[in-house]
Amino acid sequence: MPETDLTPEQETSQTITQENSTAANEGTIQISVVSTVGEVPVENATVTISYTGDPSSPLKVLTTDSSGQTPITELPAPPVELSLQPDNEQQPYSEYNIEVTAEGYEPVLVSGSEIFAGEFSLQPIRMNPLATTEEAEKVVIIPVHTLFGDYPAKIPEDEIKPMAETGEIVLSRVVIPEYVIVHDGVPSDPTARNYWVRYRDYIKNVASCEIYSTWPEATLYANILVIMSFTLNRVYTEWYRNQGYDFTITSSTAYDQKWVYGRNIFENIDYLVDNVFANFLSRPGVRQPIFTSYCDGRRVTCSGLSQWGSMYLGEQGYSAIEIIRYYYGNDMYINTADIISGVPSSWPGYNLGIGASGDKVRQLQTQLNRIARNYPAIPTVTADGIYGPATAEAVRVFQRVFHLPQTGITDYATWYEISEIFVGVSRISEPG
Repeated sequence: MPETDLTPEQETSQTITQENSTAANEGTIQISVVSTVGEVPVENATVTISYTGDPSSPLKVLTTDSSGQTPITELPAPPVELSLQPDNEQQPYSEYNIEVTAEGYEPVLVSGSEIFAGEFSLQPIRMNPLATTEEAEKVVIIPVHTLFGDYPAKIPEDEIKPMAETGEIVLSRVVIPEYVIVHDGVPSDPTARNYWVRYRDYIKNVASCEIYSTWPEATLYANILVIMSFTLNRVYTEWYRNQGYDFTITSSTAYDQKWVYGRNIFENIDYLVDNVFANFLSRPGVRQPIFTSYCDGRRVTCSGLSQWGSMYLGEQGYSAIEIIRYYYGNDMYINTADIISGVPSSWPGYNLGIGASGDKVRQLQTQLNRIARNYPAIPTVTADGIYGPATAEAVRVFQRVFHLPQTGITDYATWYEISEIFVGVSRISEPG
């Protein structure tokens, strides 16, 4: 792929600040282990962490608690400034192997879990209960990050897709899907596996594959918006189904965006997606979400957003929408979907806290009590429709387990996280 120069705007922000250069060269990680059957946390699993390059020398041996989680653990990582400039030949993150064993489950090995200095990494592990016959160890391999490795450039496409009136059903509005079906390969590869992936989990995974979590928050938000709009355009136009395929999107960087089964995600990306997952990008008079092309802006240039360029703009103080408009024009704006699929009930439109009451509070309490059957660290409450101290404490523990700010207040992100976990543990909305 061709080498390209940074724009003058980008060059103005190349200086690494003293704060970054003195950052501690450690990141943190927490491993969460659940069963593939019933979304049940796996307690007392043994988690062994080693360098990917030296898997026979364990660095940490941890045990999961009743929520299936290990303690938060510090691990060495390269200096943070390596992830803030595109020209460094040194890999800006360290890679670890994570091996998990538990009584009654097939062992799992994740190879290549990424740690950045100063960043909190969340590594999900899904374990299969033991079958009647001996099973080989399940291995998840996380490849090199797209900003550091050499991946195929995206094939250019029009940002607005033609939608012929064929008499088939055409969506009248944008809907946030509960799941997307990811084809783990190029579209024409019949051997590639299809995965059902919850929409928010898909966006978090792609963002962790495509950008560095060390970048400014406005840059992360802008890139997440672009990733979501790209995805929702595929959903809205049924791009691949209209070509005869049975999936929503692929993991190929040439056709879509990178997604890696079982990879780790980063807490700041996790939190941002939870707060903005119903957003997408629009232009006036256009019904469909805009197909937002993007590229790294260093090895490859394109007509859409430059990932490295957006990092420099974020360092200069640009807001997310200013970054978006820098690349896509001033008539691009942030829209919000009216419908979110797969949730029992929508957020009431305001935060629920001590003193709140009514049906929404009762529904929240009922969902928390069901979740507590799987996650016993969460205290059960009386489903009386009154948001008292006991409900606030149950919410606070839920927020701790699922990496949300521990306020005890049910805000937008907490409401939908509770809804998603409730659906998962109660299995009321299983895909066909």
